[in-house]
Amino acid sequence: MPPTLPITIVGGYLGAGKTTLVNALLRHSSLRIAVLVNEFGALPIDRDLIEAEDDALIAISGGCVCCEFGDDLTGALMQVRDMTPRPDHILLESSGVALPGSILASLMFVDGLRADGVVVVTDAAEIRTTAANTYLADTIERQMKDADIVVMNKTDLVTEADQAQVRDWLKSQAPGARIVPAEHGRVPHEVLLGAIPLPKRGHRVTGHAEGLFHSRVQTPEGPVDPVALARALAEGDLGLVRAKGHVEKIGGGMSLIQVVGNRWSVEDAADGFAPGVVCIGLKAVFDPARLDTLGPVETA
Repeated sequence: MPPTLPITIVGGYLGAGKTTLVNALLRHSSLRIAVLVNEFGALPIDRDLIEAEDDALIAISGGCVCCEFGDDLTGALMQVRDMTPRPDHILLESSGVALPGSILASLMFVDGLRADGVVVVTDAAEIRTTAANTYLADTIERQMKDADIVVMNKTDLVTEADQAQVRDWLKSQAPGARIVPAEHGRVPHEVLLGAIPLPKRGHRVTGHAEGLFHSRVQTPEGPVDPVALARALAEGDLGLVRAKGHVEKIGGGMSLIQVVGNRWSVEDAADGFAPGVVCIGLKAVFDPARLDTLGPVETA
């Protein structure tokens, strides 16, 4: 069986910059991304990225595609899952008033898909005002509670002092999420998407926002308890945004660890992968050396 295909929901209220973020990922990622939209008009892909179009599919440079699903999201997901060549990752941009966590939960009934997480995009200049609106407060609150990663977008429109206040407010609204600042939706794909390359020595975050992040490959000395390690990476006070990699488990065999925000998963993996977990965090809060304090969870 082919490996499960990760799917990420991109949510957030109207005007937060979701489409800008998706276009930036398509433009700068080395991954083959499939973007799912209810109708093409709802997601204006940058025209210079489009190579070809037909009734239900847009071919995008870099091997990416945009699929229109209309009322048949499940059918579209199965079509994408069975594509050749297969995409590395699926993005689904939800509407501004949708609850992305509910969407992601409903998609897990499709065989061969894996929930990679929920990214909620916010407008740093407007989010608190929007959330204070009586008619919108409940939607904003529920979107925040669904988030694994909150992109604090449009930071170029606010002062550093305001950024700090917005960041504190976002943490109070989404206590389990990681807050990632961005301008014009530019965030490296390694931070937002779990389909990062296999761990390599010297791995670093690529892209225009790489100066904001530290990355390190954590390689255990020997077999590990993958559940304990994944939990420690996700729930420990390490400042990680995302982690992914293969480890040798106690008793034999390999496991794939996935961490996004404070959510984690472990699944069996085929033999032959080099052990190592790519760990990525914001420079302001992530000290890679603190990974060495995990100690007993790493080895048998």
